[in-house]
Amino acid sequence: MATVQPSVRIDAELKRSLEEEAKRERHSASSLAVEAIEALPHGRAAVEEADRGAFISRDAMDEWVSSWDGDPDTPPEPERRPRQNGDRELTGGNW
Repeated sequence: MATVQPSVRIDAELKRSLEEEAKRERHSASSLAVEAIEALPHGRAAVEEADRGAFISRDAMDEWVSSWDGDPDTPPEPERRPRQNGDRELTGGNW
């Protein structure tokens, strides 16, 4: 696949944070930025699903994590419930 080198302006604090994370992960800052950009569509789809009321309870998630000696690739099914107090609004890219 052909690649291009875009130019993106970010503030100094974000650049510092990206470089620190790259160092921790032993990757380049560029490769982490590419991973983040590639993850955007999946993240947006997850937010839209949550906004429709599909959530996984903490109990269901804890049970799934405890089962990892089995098949960790089968996450729990989302539960449909109305938004409750304490649920964060995950729209507008603030996730």
